[in-house]
Amino acid sequence: MAEQQPSVRVGIVGVSGYSGMEMARLVANHPNFTLGLAISDKWAGDAVGDRLPLAGPTAQVKIRPQADAAAALADVELAFLCTPAEASLSLAVPALEAGCRVVDLSGAFRLAVNEYPRWYGFVHPDPELLARACYAIPEACASSDLPQARLVSNPGCYATVSTLAALALLRGGVIEKAGILVDAKSGMTGAGRKATEEMSFSEIDGDFRPYRILRHQHTPEIDRALSLAGQAGVRVTFTPYYLPIRRGILATVYGRLVPGKTGEDAGAAIRAFAADRPFLRAVKPDAVRLSSVVGTNRVLMGADADPERGVAIAFAAIDNLVKGAAGQAVQNANLMLGLPETAGLDGLGGHAP
Repeated sequence: MAEQQPSVRVGIVGVSGYSGMEMARLVANHPNFTLGLAISDKWAGDAVGDRLPLAGPTAQVKIRPQADAAAALADVELAFLCTPAEASLSLAVPALEAGCRVVDLSGAFRLAVNEYPRWYGFVHPDPELLARACYAIPEACASSDLPQARLVSNPGCYATVSTLAALALLRGGVIEKAGILVDAKSGMTGAGRKATEEMSFSEIDGDFRPYRILRHQHTPEIDRALSLAGQAGVRVTFTPYYLPIRRGILATVYGRLVPGKTGEDAGAAIRAFAADRPFLRAVKPDAVRLSSVVGTNRVLMGADADPERGVAIAFAAIDNLVKGAAGQAVQNANLMLGLPETAGLDGLGGHAP
C-alpha cells in the first residue's frame, strides 16, 4: 500500500493579485496542500471558484476580508503572503505567534535593514524578525536552512532570474566579480495589478521601455542573493524593462571574461550549474525564450563568450508569476515541509508555440 501523503492546510492572503491568483492555481493542484483560507478585500464574500477558473475543494473556499486575516491565520499551518510589503509586515508576526509558518512574497524581508530607506522608502519596523527571515533561492542559496525556517522571504522575480544567470558564470570561474551588468525584460504582470494610465493597454501596446533606472529595489537584492550564494562583494548594475506582453522575464547578464576562458567554458558552466536541478534547463543561448517557460516553474539558461572582446554573456528566462513568485514560493514551502521539491510543480505545462 502506498504511503499516505501528508495534507497541509494553507492560506493565501492577497488572492486577488496576480501572484495570489497564480498561488491559488498551484495550491488547487498540489498533492499535499488544501486551501483553508483565502483573503482579499476586493473579492470578499465570493468563493474562489467564482473568481478563478478552478474546480474542486479550492473553488469552494469563501474569500474573507483583510480584517479577518490576523485571527484566521491560526486555522492554517502555512500562509502565503501575496501582499505588498507593508501588509506583510503587519501580518507576519500574528501569523508566527499563531503557530503558522509563513512564506512572504513581498519585499518586506529581502534586504539588510539599512537598505530599506533607500530602496523601499521606509525604515524597517522589525529588524529582529528581519534577521530571522530565511531568504531562499533553492538553486542558489539557503535551501539547507528551509526545514527549520518559520519565515521564508521569497525572492523577487528579477532577482531570481538575474542571480541564477550571474551565479552560473561566477561559480564556473568564467567572469570577474567586478563590472557585471544585467538587462532584464518583463511582461506587464510583473508590475502588479494596477489600474494606472502608465499600465493601460494604449500606453504599453507596441512600446518597449526601461523603468526605475538605477533605483529598482531588486538591485541590492541581486547583490545580497549572490553574497548568500558565496559571491561576496559583487555589486551589479541592473536595468529593468517593460515588454508589451502579459508574463515572462528574459535576463541578459554581461561579465568581464576571465583571461583564458572561452565560449565553451561559459556553456560548460551553465551545464554544470543546471545539472541535477529539476527546474533548471541548460540550452544553447539562442534557445532561451519565454514561450518555453511561461506557465511553468522552469528556468532556461544559456551562455557564450568572446575572448577577443573579453566578454561573456548569460541568458535566463522564467515565468515571473511562477518561478518568479508563486511557483518558487511553493518550491520553498515544499523544502520547508520535507516534501519533494517538485511537488505540485513538475506537471505544469507551458505553451508551444
